[in-house]
Order: sequence, then C-alpha cells, then structure tokens
Amino acid sequence: MERHLASLLTAQGVPPGPSERRSWRRSVPALARDLTDAGLVNVEVLLEHRLPLSSKRTDAVLAGVHPRTGEPSYVVVELKQWTQARRWEESTTLVDVAGAPYCPVLHPAVQVEDYVRYLADFVRALEDAPHTITGLAYLHNASDAPVADLLTGPSPAPVFTGQRRGRLHEHLRSVLSVDATGAQSAQVADAFLSSAVGPSRQLLGVAADEIRDREQFVLVDAQRVAFELVLREVAQARRADSKSVVLVTGGPGTGKSVIALSLLGELAREGRTVLHATGSRSFTQTLRKVAGRGSPRTAKLFTYFNAFMEADRNGLDVLILDEAHRIREKSVQRFTPARLRERARPQVDELLDAARVPVFLLDQHQVVRPGELGSPADIRAAAARRALPVHEVHLDAQFRAGGSQAYIDWVLRLLGLREPGVGPVPWVGDAGFVVDVVDSPDELEGRLGAYRDAGYGARMTVGYCWPWSDPRSDGSLVRRARRRLVAAVEPAR
Repeated sequence: MERHLASLLTAQGVPPGPSERRSWRRSVPALARDLTDAGLVNVEVLLEHRLPLSSKRTDAVLAGVHPRTGEPSYVVVELKQWTQARRWEESTTLVDVAGAPYCPVLHPAVQVEDYVRYLADFVRALEDAPHTITGLAYLHNASDAPVADLLTGPSPAPVFTGQRRGRLHEHLRSVLSVDATGAQSAQVADAFLSSAVGPSRQLLGVAADEIRDREQFVLVDAQRVAFELVLREVAQARRADSKSVVLVTGGPGTGKSVIALSLLGELAREGRTVLHATGSRSFTQTLRKVAGRGSPRTAKLFTYFNAFMEADRNGLDVLILDEAHRIREKSVQRFTPARLRERARPQVDELLDAARVPVFLLDQHQVVRPGELGSPADIRAAAARRALPVHEVHLDAQFRAGGSQAYIDWVLRLLGLREPGVGPVPWVGDAGFVVDVVDSPDELEGRLGAYRDAGYGARMTVGYCWPWSDPRSDGSLVRRARRRLVAAVEPAR
C-alpha cells in the first residue's frame, strides 16, 4: 500500500516525505480495520484523492451505495493521529494540537466539511446530487477526554475518536450499504473519478455576489485559517482596544484574493469599517467595475495603497492589502501636493497605522516594478518598530495550473526562487499538466484552435520581460532589444 501510494504521488510530481509515509502506516490500516469491522468490505476506498484543480488531497473518499435510497454515496474521511487537542482561545474553528509545529490549525470537522463543499462545487457528477457526499473526521489514536473540546458544541461534520469506534461503524452503515456488491461500489467510484470537472469560479466574475454572499467561495485549509484568524483578531481588537497585524503569504493561485474578497464581504456585513487596497490601478479599477456594478458605495470599498497618507490612526477596523508585495517605498507621486511630499513617511508605516488590523496578502517571489518592497521581512520589521504582534499564515495549496504542484516547483527552481543550492531541473512531466514550447504565434494559435475544436475553453496569458518606459509623444513605445515572448495556454472543459 505504502509503495503504491508513494509511486502514485511521485508520478504526480509530489513525492511524499517521511512524515507522510509514517502517517499512512498508522492511519490507513486503522481505517481498513474499521471498515472491515463495520461489515463494509465491498466499499471502494480512494486514498490521497486530489481535489479538482488543486494540489490539496483528501485522506480518503469512501464510495458505495446508500442503504436507504440506493443512490451513490460518498464519504470524505479526514484522518488525524492526534492524541491531545483543544480549541484555540475558545474558537469554534481553530484548534491547538499538542506537539504540532504550527498553531493554530483548522478544526478537522471544518476541514473535512470544506472538502465536501469543494468537491460538490467542482465534480460534475455531484452537481445535481450534492447530498450524496458527506464527510467525517476520525481521530483514531485519541480517547474522548484529551480532545473533549472538539466533541462538544455544534460541528459541521461528525467527529469520532478511537474510543467511539462503535459509533463510527453505526454512522458509516447509515450512509454506506453493507449489502452493496464490489461491482456496484466500483461503478460508483468510477463515476466519481471519471466525472467532468466544472470550471473554477472566476474571482472577478463572482466578486459582486461575494460582497453580498460569501458562500460564492469555499475556503479550504490554510485559506480558512487565515479567514478565521482575521475575524478573531478583529473581535479581539474591539474588545481589548488592541492592534495586531496578519500576514498571509503564498504563490500565485493559492487563493490570496479569494481570502481578501471573502473577508471584505463578511466584515462589511458585520458592520466593521473595512477597505480593500492594492498597488495596481488595473486590478482596483476592475474590482470597482465588477464588484461595484450598479453600486457606487460598493465600488468605494476598493482603493489604493497611496490613499492613506492622511488617514486617521486606527480609523479603520480592517485594511485588506491585496498584492502587498507591490508596496512602494513612499506614497508620493507626481500628483502629490507639496505639503504632503515634505512629510511623506514609508508607505508600509502609513498602511500599518490606518487600521486596527491591517491584513497583508502577498507573494514574496513576485515583483512587478523596481522599487516595490513589500516582502514579509519588510512588514515584520515595520511591525516590530511599533511593537505589534504579527500572525502569519502560509498558503501552500495550488488552485491554478490544474493544481500541478510539480509545475509550480519546476518554475520556482527554473527562476532561482528556491533555497540556495536548489537549481533548475528538466521538466519530467505531470499526469495532470503539460508544458510545451512552440516556434511561432501561428503554431500557438493552431494549438488553441485544436483545443476549441475538441470542446475545451482556452485562455492565453503573456508576460512582459522588458524594462518599463514612458511612451513617446506620439503614443508609440520605446523600442527595446527583442525578448522571447512566453505564453501559457490553460484549457478547461
């Protein structure tokens, strides 16, 4: 089993580490034993199932037939080896786990319920029957008392401990038939695995709805931790008249802007004073246009980093700073009045001072223009000068590039963005992602046409790789030495 799983993940470009192998050896046999003891010997077990268009994986998905309805029935199982855990500062969504290297972590019931909702959103086979997929968390090494906090109060998904194996078996038999044949379960599993994948919900396409209804986005794992952590810090700042900083880091496609819009909608509905700011004119104007369509008040929620030179200290409850790697040294520009130029401060200081809880979301490897300095170290240093606590969350799951972590790692190594000594390597492939090189725009256009003819949508993205310059007086651009143009095509059904 361990060798098979390791081979599978290695083929996907994410070879497992020693800790993951140890987890399999301890958790998977426990689950197999319980399925056997519950009489569910014909249930299909999909181990380490990857979420569509994501690098995140569920521990297991059980596939079978519902005992009452005869419909397909799927159960997402989150396996934990914890022996001790308690709520983190009385939070209902975050957990303090004994011995965990990072704290807090997401409550396993919340974690698995988010997986369930994510799969229901993206697996077309579940589109008309989202009730056929449920989830549970199983702390197979724990007895009740050391994890009692996780077992009390309302929970989005059931939580079982090793002490509650009998209840686990009863629950599994209530959603999976013991009389199903192996062929029936295999057919249900095949329908799940071969299902078409729905297109991911585009950020700007649902931004208007997001301001009114956060359910447009499903936040998973570290995304949810960041969201809940900000809400907790905002509540704490109100109660204790305090101030803190939240720093959320992650590469492209890890969901930083999804978190930003989710926070904006939730905090606005809670009556908090909140603004969203970026350093990008095009991004901010697009958000104003889409999210603020028909609502000038909503459009005003989106502004720029340089808008806080004269802001009242702690005048906002929350300032959400999206793409914070684009923070500049100072906010002055050619239209800044002379009186403000003379006393201009570092832009990061202005942003820190503007809100009780400034939230920085950034990609530490991304720099668009010279002079941008919004690195985690810059923000930590600025916060330290004010003796402000900094709470950090790192997003490591990939929700672009088809969820191919192998591709993201390959690019980072190619660009020299990994740790010293970890250089470029040849592209060896990923079952879910293709990298290719074409010789001309005509060939690229032909490839796109072939995808469209096959029923796919296709998106082309290009990046510039030449120095910035102002246009000539006639509007033409300054001629530069030719650079290779890199284009990426991302097909989706």
